Amino acid sequence: MGVVRLDHVAVRGITTAVPPGRMDNLAVPPEQLAQRERLVRNVGVRWRPYCAAGMIFSDLAQHAAQTLLDGLAWDKSSIDALILVTQSPEFTIPATSIILQHRLGLPLGTSAFDINLGCSGYTYGIFNAAALVGEHRFRRVLVLVGDQASSNDGLDNGRDILFGDACTATALEYDPQAQPICFEGFSDGSGYEAIIIPHGGKRYPSNDSSRQPRLCADGVMRRADDVWLDGPAILTFSTLRAPEAIRRMLSHVGKGVDDIDYYVVHQANRMINNTIRQKVGGSVEQWPSSLEHYGNTSSASIPVTISSQLSAAAQARRLQWILCGFGIGLSWGTLYLQTEPFYAPEPFVLEHRYDFQPTRIS
Repeated sequence: MGVVRLDHVAVRGITTAVPPGRMDNLAVPPEQLAQRERLVRNVGVRWRPYCAAGMIFSDLAQHAAQTLLDGLAWDKSSIDALILVTQSPEFTIPATSIILQHRLGLPLGTSAFDINLGCSGYTYGIFNAAALVGEHRFRRVLVLVGDQASSNDGLDNGRDILFGDACTATALEYDPQAQPICFEGFSDGSGYEAIIIPHGGKRYPSNDSSRQPRLCADGVMRRADDVWLDGPAILTFSTLRAPEAIRRMLSHVGKGVDDIDYYVVHQANRMINNTIRQKVGGSVEQWPSSLEHYGNTSSASIPVTISSQLSAAAQARRLQWILCGFGIGLSWGTLYLQTEPFYAPEPFVLEHRYDFQPTRIS
């Protein structure tokens, strides 16, 4: 379809909530430290936030949204739609977005729905939300984005060193003076096995063998209900498709590499992200990273990077951005947008779980 233009939509705020659990990737026995240090240097992840003690993703989502509404002083009755982009639903059914509509106290007239996407999810979420906004359409939309990689036991007892838990909330509003947003998205389902949880769906329901660790081709022990990664396939896909998509967007909007203030891309790992930057060009300062302190936070990684690395800049001046998410599906999407100063506090830690009891069935 090519690049889509979305008019009269302004970004008003971004907030990020992370859980209090914090895993140090270098917290290993002394005899394993040298090997782990090399791995941490390659992937770029030292610390990862994780949910524990009963906290789940939707708790983060609720508080990220509430903090955003409070910071903007938006009346809840003014919210027209709530879009949740996640692969970590509270239940298989119903949609978690509808549960959050109730928990947040949003009006019954709020349209709420889930989008099941991971690494590319922020760009797709903003595109879907912006497409709903207009003079005779919705005026205010919330986009909640993120995932929970952990299983409430310290990120699968240390089997993983890459993924962190986080949720972000983004507020979009109709504004006749807002500069256009441009979006281009792609899908390639032939690569669906590159990032996959093999068991747990209708094709292969979970069973006793699902929880038995097995040695994968990359030398990592995983269960069939863990995320399986094909590292070489992901590296090839990411370092080909992301630079290509960013260059296409730059060409479409008539901008040079140095015209863009910040390129904020999915935080896959250090090697992938550095390769993308080298292929596109630009200074290191134009390509912020949140990997070291937050890890790969799936669909939340772009707004987590904005919150943690660019809070002051986003709140102080007009900026031009290229945002690019890529990964699971396989799918990838790119956004070009210009923003006026918007509400963008640094990430906050959610210290307690929400005590809402959603069901008598357990």
